[in-house]
Amino acid sequence: MNALPDASASAGDTTHSASASPLPSIIDELWDRLADLSPSDTVASEQVVAAVDMIDSGQARTAWVASDSGEVVVDERAKRAILLAFRLLPMVESQVGDFRYDDRVPLTTRLEGVRAVPGSIVRWGAYVAPGAVLMPSFVNIGAYVDSGTMVDTWATVGSCAQVGKNVHLAGGVGIGGVLEPPNAVPVVIENDAFISSRCMVVEGARVRAGAVLGAGTILTKTTHVIDVQTGEELARGEVPAWSVCVGGTRSRKFDGGEFGLPCVLVLKRLPEGSAHDKAALNEILRDHGVSA
Repeated sequence: MNALPDASASAGDTTHSASASPLPSIIDELWDRLADLSPSDTVASEQVVAAVDMIDSGQARTAWVASDSGEVVVDERAKRAILLAFRLLPMVESQVGDFRYDDRVPLTTRLEGVRAVPGSIVRWGAYVAPGAVLMPSFVNIGAYVDSGTMVDTWATVGSCAQVGKNVHLAGGVGIGGVLEPPNAVPVVIENDAFISSRCMVVEGARVRAGAVLGAGTILTKTTHVIDVQTGEELARGEVPAWSVCVGGTRSRKFDGGEFGLPCVLVLKRLPEGSAHDKAALNEILRDHGVSA
């Protein structure tokens, strides 16, 4: 089995083709007859469970970043396998301690080397690498959380979101998920990023390596990103690497008056590879009424 590289440095093309997927082509054949499938199709169920098991173990993943182009590559076949699981698996009651669940998707059983605090939930089909820390939080199916990353209290990692190494998702952070359509690009948080409390990163937005989002920042795929030092408008929905950013507003005139629309402001560029000192970050952010 060919191992797929991590969320910030991966090999592969950017065509969103399933041809490079480590999952078997039978998944595509089952997808083509999705409407005819049901939980009674035991052979199909076994094939889909085997495929999602590969995602659950990290042998396959729903998306990654191509090392040559820097673009996000989506494995449509992996997403199809997850969607097929929802079609083929029956509702089952399960119990963990005093808590009971009814779902088609069980919890993962693979958390070796992960510090998983009581109250942390990881669904089957999500991969959390050894060395990660999960406070009471939620990691949805298809997501990938790499080593050294902390998913802090009440943070959520949505379906198929890709989170790199040594990332801190602070309390209450919401990382959005996407399963459909299968070629939709998920949220990507690259290595060494720091996402402060109550930030929301959704709709296929991307936080580049080492970037810091100040508390409460909202980043979507269409959010305007502006460098306050130059006034330059950067790529929408992407926070540049090794930068400190906060949520802001930009003025726009309408027939009914002038109003402020949300944007993300790049306050400062950090030296590449620099450690994130919280006191130093707060010094940068405090004049703007935001903290790290």
